[in-house]
Amino acid sequence: MVNGLREKDSGWPCFESLFQEHQDYVAALEKNGVSVCRLPPSLKWPDSVFVEDPVLVFSQGSILLRSIMEERSGEVDLIAPFLYSTFPQVLEIDQGYVDGGDVLWTPNGVIIGISSRTTHEGAENLVKHLFNLGLNGIITETPTGVLHLKSDCSLLDEKTIFVTPRLAGAKVFQNFKKIITPETEYAAANSIRVNSSVFVNDDCERSISLLKQSNFQVTALSSKQIRKLDAGLSCMSLRWFQ
Repeated sequence: MVNGLREKDSGWPCFESLFQEHQDYVAALEKNGVSVCRLPPSLKWPDSVFVEDPVLVFSQGSILLRSIMEERSGEVDLIAPFLYSTFPQVLEIDQGYVDGGDVLWTPNGVIIGISSRTTHEGAENLVKHLFNLGLNGIITETPTGVLHLKSDCSLLDEKTIFVTPRLAGAKVFQNFKKIITPETEYAAANSIRVNSSVFVNDDCERSISLLKQSNFQVTALSSKQIRKLDAGLSCMSLRWFQ
């Protein structure tokens, strides 16, 4: 895992600390009422712990995605057997490229951000598959310098987006209430709502205060080592209602 891809080198991750961050993350999921299924580890694909990127899951079905990065091309095959045994429908992106980190479900539709990892052709192909699952796909542009759409935003509830200043003006969020991260805490936007709690980075203290002031329950977790691999709290799990 410490050999995972990095857009920017922010230092070599400490394996022991990274492992503990992941263990604490899984424990927090279970504490908040999530039934966790663990797949076997893979030494060949060091980024495979970031299961959010190669596939999408919804109550209606799942979609196998297609990575533009050769170093991640085999990850989808690790997860596919579980999806076929679990979901009533499993669809597959066969044109263009899509990364799950660029896809955000909202009540208004599934937002797909164009980025260095998700192409227009892939996004259009995904919109067709979403339609087959009864979902509406909405394509948007991701600002320059943002690796993934969800690096800079997350859904806190059906009406509220937690978002960085550089993404806050996006048209796709115009009908949402927005809580905007401090300029020094962009990493906080990569959070997840798990039942009644919002998982957020424990070193983003001002953001935690903002969330609590808005009456959100917070679970603060360390992701310092995980972030060295261009990842965050949303990357390490696939979550759906059964």
